[in-house]
Amino acid sequence: MSALAIDVEAVRARFSALQGETVVFDGPGGTQCPDSVIDAIADYLRESNANLGGPFGASKRSDALVAQARLTAAAFLGCAPEETIFGANMTTLNFMLSRTLGRTLRAGDEILVTRLDHDGNISPWLELAADLGLEVGFVDIHDDTTLDLQDLEWKLTDRTRVVAFPLASNAIGTVADARRVAELAHDAGALAWADAVHYAPHGPIDVTDLGVDVLICSPYKFFGPHLGLAFVRGELAQSWRPYKVRPASHRFETGTLAHELLAGFVAAVEYVESIGWAAIRTHERGLGERFLGGLPDRCTLYGLPSMDGRVPTFAFTVDGLAPRAVAQRLAEREIAVWDGNYYAVEVMERLGLGAAGAVRAGFVHYNTTAEVDRLLVALEEL
Repeated sequence: MSALAIDVEAVRARFSALQGETVVFDGPGGTQCPDSVIDAIADYLRESNANLGGPFGASKRSDALVAQARLTAAAFLGCAPEETIFGANMTTLNFMLSRTLGRTLRAGDEILVTRLDHDGNISPWLELAADLGLEVGFVDIHDDTTLDLQDLEWKLTDRTRVVAFPLASNAIGTVADARRVAELAHDAGALAWADAVHYAPHGPIDVTDLGVDVLICSPYKFFGPHLGLAFVRGELAQSWRPYKVRPASHRFETGTLAHELLAGFVAAVEYVESIGWAAIRTHERGLGERFLGGLPDRCTLYGLPSMDGRVPTFAFTVDGLAPRAVAQRLAEREIAVWDGNYYAVEVMERLGLGAAGAVRAGFVHYNTTAEVDRLLVALEEL
């Protein structure tokens, strides 16, 4: 497709899930799957459902699928196939990987996390700290919700072992300067540990270019099935002793993978490639600008006021209405949005929103300008 435009109706025709009346702005919690992903999952279960390593056809096809999934993951993340890891979801992978790293840590070592993080990149470190006597420090954000890199510099010490941070906030859409965070972490002798879950449907990822040591994401956030995907730099992975059964071939995968979901993952990446990142980013920027330009005065936006430095995920409140009430009233109009804190506990506390949180509307490339207008009209009429 053109880098300048997306044929949105042609895109939407590839999704049975988008043929109803509901406007889906709930992508930050999980995007819809194109039919090609659904078909790939079903085809695997019909034709190739077997475990690995057997001499018969279905097993050989499963072996080939796992190999293809690693090649696809490597291309998606910009790493080597052997540096990719599949698991249940980002959070499960992060608990596993953080505990594996924990075998190298000692009481008094320090982990830095940020106020932008989803709790999936905070709680694993808090729990590990409780087990090992580690210290966990929080890097603050500016009032505009950008990451305070000076605060990060001040908090880095010779005891810092990990700097955990998001590529983009799942709550407010703010994008972190990942390269600078990784550079500062490495200058202090620490690992750069990135959560790419929320960024992944909005732009390309290249772990080498970013300079990160570990990166974790979830294919169900970029048009695939419920699955987790991680990268660990090869040299680093070889230095860790993993928790695993002895015969398992992959260092960090503890048992049989969900092969049918790997088939769906491959199809999801092929789908994204068929659209193209340039077209996706151009279209999403236009949707975001339309939303920001038409947001009613009675709505308070939390986060950056333009599309610079953010992805099209927006947290806001409506005067006189609780976030849950707004979400319920929009649902009555067949508009799906989220309310609450979306597991972004720290940023909601930092913004003074507490447990009630805010309303969250997230746009991806299959959304249309007419849908954005429908949301704006509904907010005006609430």
